[in-house]
Amino acid sequence: MHILLIHQAFASLDEPGGTRHYEFARLLTAHGHRVTVIASPVSYITGEASDASSSHRKREIEGVAIRRAPVYAAHHKSFAHRIIAFVSFMLSSFWIGLGVKNVDVVWGTSPPIFQGVTAWALARLKRARFLFEVRDLWPQFAIAVGVLRNPLLIGASEWLERSLYRAADPVVINSPGFAEHVRAKGARSVELIPNGADPSMFDPADDGQEFRMAHGLEHSFVVLYAGAHGMSNDLGVVLEAASRLRDRNIEFVLVGDGKEKPALQRRAEALGLKNVTFAAPLPKGEMPKALAGADACIAILKPLDEYKTTYPNKVFDYMAAGKPIVLAIDGVIREVVEEANCGLFVEPGDPDAMAQAICQLADDPERCRRMGQQGRRYLEEHFSREKVAERLVAVLESLKGDPAAVGRREGS
Repeated sequence: MHILLIHQAFASLDEPGGTRHYEFARLLTAHGHRVTVIASPVSYITGEASDASSSHRKREIEGVAIRRAPVYAAHHKSFAHRIIAFVSFMLSSFWIGLGVKNVDVVWGTSPPIFQGVTAWALARLKRARFLFEVRDLWPQFAIAVGVLRNPLLIGASEWLERSLYRAADPVVINSPGFAEHVRAKGARSVELIPNGADPSMFDPADDGQEFRMAHGLEHSFVVLYAGAHGMSNDLGVVLEAASRLRDRNIEFVLVGDGKEKPALQRRAEALGLKNVTFAAPLPKGEMPKALAGADACIAILKPLDEYKTTYPNKVFDYMAAGKPIVLAIDGVIREVVEEANCGLFVEPGDPDAMAQAICQLADDPERCRRMGQQGRRYLEEHFSREKVAERLVAVLESLKGDPAAVGRREGS
């Protein structure tokens, strides 16, 4: 079958960003399916033209056909600019999608939710099935963070959300915490395809000296955060924790980019933090080396009830790399970390608790090693990308085989 994926922030292994969809696409082609992706030529992480895509409007990687749709390239400037960028991709991806022939399933993924409109419209025009994937609860998260405040825009966004849920054949979610919400908003069938990681990409035996030497970290206990530097990520708390530990031989490394990074750098300078390093975002193919150089890793979001529903990708990468986790996110991901016994939970928004947890790990290397091993084993058993992909293959093949098959199955 031919699957058309509409995904503005799609990233392959040679680009910064999450590679869930690239890894799934590669596994689908290995199962004999054809996958075409329409994506942006602008990195969602950096806001700049991607080196991997700037000169390749059409390319193929490991059997996955990737087409780049032109976009308004200023989504990091403000919320208004971001919306313009999203709408521009919605329109340009629709135009390119019209030229993709013999499609069986159109797969839209949110956020941004606007590309779900493209996927729905193309599915209807091509008489294909429509799979709508929810990776974040938009607009609920945008409202909670405060970036979406206008009542008219909120009402329109919620109407669009409900419409897409009701139209989907099914709705796919990447966290069990989303199930209640999408059902309440009208989803007819819900399938859980959770986030995870490919353990074969990570070598827990790597001592990380290459990364540590590159950043002058050979003799320190290294605590690493990898990911977006945005409003939701609450990295100011990490800087406050670093301030409390400035007299310890503990170094904080923040790998990534985002709208808040310049302000965070200014804040670190104002606090005189010599124990914080801001590193550039890395392609996913280089991330294993960075994680190998860490002694522990941080996952953090703002202390909002809405974020208790999430399964952040970075947590599973940390587990695959065999690193203990300092987890400042409550809810369903806390359940995973505690079940695996692979990290320490700290209350979100509490830099003192984070500093104390980091000290506990720094003072007990054996505990760090044991937690890392436990996380790796748990991921291999429950969240390896290949095992998760088997479920996705089953969902997609049921859409091709029997139009009523998904609707008959119990949502999960």
